[in-house]
Amino acid sequence: MNKPRTVIITGASSGLGFALAEAFLGRGDNVVGNARSQDRLDEAGVRLGQTRRFIGVAGDIAEAATAHRLLAAAREAFGGVDILINNAGIFIPKPVGEYTEADVDALVGTNLKGFFYPSQAAARIMAAQGHGQIIAITASIALQPDTRVPALLPVLVKGGLNQAVKALALELAASGVQVNAVAPGIIDTPLHSGAVEGMGALSPSGRTGSPKDVVDAVLYLADARFVSGTILPVDGGSTAGTWH
Repeated sequence: MNKPRTVIITGASSGLGFALAEAFLGRGDNVVGNARSQDRLDEAGVRLGQTRRFIGVAGDIAEAATAHRLLAAAREAFGGVDILINNAGIFIPKPVGEYTEADVDALVGTNLKGFFYPSQAAARIMAAQGHGQIIAITASIALQPDTRVPALLPVLVKGGLNQAVKALALELAASGVQVNAVAPGIIDTPLHSGAVEGMGALSPSGRTGSPKDVVDAVLYLADARFVSGTILPVDGGSTAGTWH
């Protein structure tokens, strides 16, 4: 039997983050989850039914202090950290002229800082221990923009993260640390609820994805030993190229 691993998941109280927590717990791993609200994390823990192997650490993931508390909690409760999943994110699609300063601050805070600070803290620990995996949840629209979904800010930030994953993978390769990303298309989670009408039509497959589709991709990367610097689209073929 494989030794349980310790997994940090941001945005773990609902949607894709909750599904990821459930999947890793189901494999016997330990999970440290983050969300803004401790109440929501406590509720998630009850739903997960894993009070001993799930720890919730509330805080704004855009703040470096939150990232440090997540890593400290993982080390204190479970002796270390093996996998970091930067899942927390928001999606605001609108024409470029309609974006507000608040939109910019929100996307940069959650999507960019929420990747950088946890990755920075985890990289220090993982490089020192000689192993570890950092997995980012980005967006396939940042690989292939779509005329039907004006979304400059998400493309700007998530596109940068796709490239950052490759850069960090190269930087940490000699330390035995792998860095990858899953780039979902439209997935049936609260993140996309009400954001786009006719969401299934955005994929050549004609359907939206499920959380399990993304979870399966993350689990693959978590188990892979010779994969790093990869951006794995999970989007029903959208990044193959569609224009209308």
